[in-house]
Amino acid sequence: MRAHLSNAMYGALEYAAYPIGMLMVAPVMLRHLSAAQYGVWAVATAAVSTGSIIASGFGDANIQHVATQRSVGDAAALLRAVRSTMGIHLVLGAAVALAVWVLAPYLAQHVGSSAAATRSSCLWSLRIAGLVTLVRAIESVCISTQRAFERYGAAVRVSVLARMLALGAAAALAGAGYGVATIMSATALLSLIGLWLQLVHLKKLLHADSLAPSFDQAATRALFAFGIFSWIQAVSGVIFGQADRLIAGASLGATAVASYALCVQMAQPIYGFTAAALHFLFPYLAQQRGKASHDALQRAVMIALMANVLFVAAGVAILLLYGDRVLQAWGGDVISNGARRVFVPIVWSSALLALNVTGTYALLGLGRVRVVTWLNLGGGLTMLLLIMRLLPHYGGYGMATARLCYGPVTLLLYIPLVIALRTGPNSETGNRETTSANDPSSASVQRSAVQKVLSRSGGYRVMTSARMPEERGRTL
Repeated sequence: MRAHLSNAMYGALEYAAYPIGMLMVAPVMLRHLSAAQYGVWAVATAAVSTGSIIASGFGDANIQHVATQRSVGDAAALLRAVRSTMGIHLVLGAAVALAVWVLAPYLAQHVGSSAAATRSSCLWSLRIAGLVTLVRAIESVCISTQRAFERYGAAVRVSVLARMLALGAAAALAGAGYGVATIMSATALLSLIGLWLQLVHLKKLLHADSLAPSFDQAATRALFAFGIFSWIQAVSGVIFGQADRLIAGASLGATAVASYALCVQMAQPIYGFTAAALHFLFPYLAQQRGKASHDALQRAVMIALMANVLFVAAGVAILLLYGDRVLQAWGGDVISNGARRVFVPIVWSSALLALNVTGTYALLGLGRVRVVTWLNLGGGLTMLLLIMRLLPHYGGYGMATARLCYGPVTLLLYIPLVIALRTGPNSETGNRETTSANDPSSASVQRSAVQKVLSRSGGYRVMTSARMPEERGRTL
């Protein structure tokens, strides 16, 4: 229990540290940079955040696969999985970095307006941001692997330290009169140092001579079968997370979207803190599902669900009690008046979405990534369709109401979770998706027949653990 609490605290720290750091350095950056230069820095940091999410979408697949290999004690297969994930993220990170490099001149032309100096600063800041994205993609392999070992502390300490030093360097360089391109160069350097430390820790953890990227056939196939769905979730999360504000800006104008966006920003921590604090449930269940009893798995999920509800209730209570005052302090009368109608439904929409955290991590840990992906896509599409329907008639209030429908759709994932926990994570009827994930060759009729016989006789786990450890990936 102490280890789980430690992992939860480190998860929450990782979530909170960077946004708090951004809030702390923002006044310094605004004081020493022009408004245009600060805007360039904001765009560059947003490019790093968005690009890193897209380039690191196979991190959940790595957690699931490595945790599964830990449960059977196959160190060689585990290392092959890590090196294969390293190869996948290297390709994704390079692709995103190349895309940012190519698109940078076009983005700089729009962001930099007519000022040549601002355009040049934006151009090189975005190109450096692309390189930082590549570094973050590789770093995410180190972080996800240590999470699969249920060791959050070491990875989070290095990651948070590197990001805090980058923000401190940004403030210091801005105060010394340097531009955004120099600030982003310092960020890239500190990110590289952080990556090097993460790689050193990971090599010690795995007792590996090399972590060079590779594409082991069985490991890569298993990672892709799980990871393609987790990657779709990551990309759709970026799209759905920004689409409502883009629509609001195009339809309602700057003032309305400012009020709406500020409300969304205030409500996001309800989900963010809950997801960060309970993330340890994912690798824990992935590692335990092959050897723990049904009762033990159910008990772990129920404890996490109770904590989930408490976190959400506390977040909602704080925002409903003090949200109006914060909005008034942050935005003044204009923003506060514009947010009055939309704030409460936005808070409840975040709360409903946050209630799915336990179900999401439990299903991912049990290998049921497909249902999580489809329900999240369904919730996001439902929200967008309702926005299109309600926006013309009800404005911002209609958009906030449409957000309320996202969470309830994703809460449907508790139905397959209950079924999985009742039938057992390794049962034939309750785990067809996971069975194929553990055996990349399970399409073979002959092997499927053998597995059915062994499953009925209790020998299926022995077969997958002892005879085919290198194939215990996450395919669907």
